[in-house]
Amino acid sequence: MTAHAIGTREEWLAARLDLLEAEKNLTRRSDELAKWRRELPWVRIDKAYRFETDEGEASLRDLFKGRSQLLVYHFMFGPDYTAGCPSCSAIADGFNGIAAHLENHDVAFSAVSRAPLAKLTAYKRRLGWSFPWASSDDGAFNRDFCVWFTEQQQREGGIEYNFRREPPIPEQPASEPLAGRTVREWDASGSEGPVAQIAAMTGTDVATYTRDRPGVSAFALEDGIVYHTYSSYARGLDGLWGMYQWLDRTPKGRNENGIWWRRHDEYAQG
Repeated sequence: MTAHAIGTREEWLAARLDLLEAEKNLTRRSDELAKWRRELPWVRIDKAYRFETDEGEASLRDLFKGRSQLLVYHFMFGPDYTAGCPSCSAIADGFNGIAAHLENHDVAFSAVSRAPLAKLTAYKRRLGWSFPWASSDDGAFNRDFCVWFTEQQQREGGIEYNFRREPPIPEQPASEPLAGRTVREWDASGSEGPVAQIAAMTGTDVATYTRDRPGVSAFALEDGIVYHTYSSYARGLDGLWGMYQWLDRTPKGRNENGIWWRRHDEYAQG
């Protein structure tokens, strides 16, 4: 039996109109934030980043493919992973549909990961994806855009992700794996935390898994010069999770209890 309020159509309409005003205010505020993003100063990029793509070796400028803007999704797939991050995979399920629209609006799109191109290509094939996905290989690009960190940074508390410094990873025996509740909060009392669950789904442990991080970055190409214009991380990626935008409009909302999502080919059929 539901514990939710039950009302008449008239009561529902009155409550819905109140909510509508709040939704309109949120939409207007979102428009203001989008304008604020566009007004951020551009930072010139002079480093010669190199990527491996399906078309061969490419520079950051090459990823624009003749367009003036570029969006990059920093997909968590490190060289030691046996499969891509399931959270990033859930987000990436929406990329096929948007890539063509972006490209026809002067915006190139590419996912970028540190794993070798052969791994990325095999994973794309497994999940039926066709969007561009480049390997940054040596990690310089990922490091400079704060989505890859070293073991030393983990141990010494030198990780700055989502514009915040994280505490060092705690020392403990190898027989007691970390169980991280979040990528910033370590729990040394077991191995059943949600981050540990996701790490296991990539064939790694928490420490290895969380050296790579998710994010999105935007770039502009003007007069032959590439500029970095925007980056966002962590919950800043919420709007890219297509399934969450739908769930937020259901009666039970996200209704989460731990890690419930899987790669789309891992759900039980029925």
